[in-house]
Amino acid sequence: MSPKLSGGRTLYGMYIAMLSYTAPIDEIDYLLAEHIEWANKQYESGCFLASGRRPGDEGRVIIARPMARGRLDALLAGDPLVLRRMARYQVIEFSCTRTDKGMLAYNEALGAAS
Repeated sequence: MSPKLSGGRTLYGMYIAMLSYTAPIDEIDYLLAEHIEWANKQYESGCFLASGRRPGDEGRVIIARPMARGRLDALLAGDPLVLRRMARYQVIEFSCTRTDKGMLAYNEALGAAS
């Protein structure tokens, strides 16, 4: 069960989602536009904070804002690369206890304390 903040709000972890390609890069390239469109929708909805390529065409990395883990898993399952079994995600959850001042809005634990 997730810890609670004052006022009864649930504290969710932040996430690093590491996408690893399971298909050759020339096949990935055919779906990259769809993947980018999907990622843009996640940014527009406020779910993703940052993303980028991993070195050597290994895949990508996404930093996601605090949310229920099941919600994140559902979002990632909708990635066109995952739907076509051309990639998979490894998700690392962490309790963000320190951020730059510009990130306070995304860190519920520190944001609530300030």
